[in-house]
Formats: sequence, C-alpha cells, structure tokens
Amino acid sequence: MTSRLLFGLTMVWVLIKPMNAQTGDAARGKQLFVADGCYQCHGREGQGGAAGARIAPKPLALKVMIAYVRHPAGQMPPVTAKVVSDADLADIHAFLETIPEPKPVKDIPLLNQ
Repeated sequence: MTSRLLFGLTMVWVLIKPMNAQTGDAARGKQLFVADGCYQCHGREGQGGAAGARIAPKPLALKVMIAYVRHPAGQMPPVTAKVVSDADLADIHAFLETIPEPKPVKDIPLLNQ
C-alpha cells in the first residue's frame, strides 16, 4: 500500500471513529511543545520554518492532527503514542489554538514607511 493511500484511509478512519472529547491544557501543551522538540521544526509559535510546516494559528482539527502525527507524509517522522500520548497531543493542540493571528501588514508601522 502506498503511503498516500494509507494516510487517506487513516484520515477516513479517524474522522468516523468516535473519540472522547479532549479539550487539552494549553499551558501544559506549551511546555510539551518545547520538551518534545516540536518547536525545533515548527517554530516557537508554530509559524513553521525550513524544516517544518506552519501549524498555527488555526491548527488542524485535533483528530486530524493526531492522525497526521501518527502517520505523517513528507519529512516528518511518525510519532507513536508511546512517545507522545493522545492526551499530550490534545494539550499541544490546545496551546496551538491559543496562538493569535499575526497583525495585518497595514497595522505594523515599520512596514508601512
């Protein structure tokens, strides 16, 4: 099976599989984001960088994020539940949801000179 097909099937399964509502703890999620090394590729605010995609603001839905972390495409290595639990990912997701949208360019004086 190709990785894209496997990922697609996983996404379908995740979207139809009932999952306990997990709201997550944003403060703990911020600590985990650093401790688990997510920031190294995705930036301290989830803004992305040379090694990782932008994941905030407006992160993927929690179920989709968990599925992607478990079975990623591209360069990201898979992260098993033994390494980062679903509850930990819910906390990281809660942190990512707290990251605000950046200011519009028109509202940044230095960029409007």
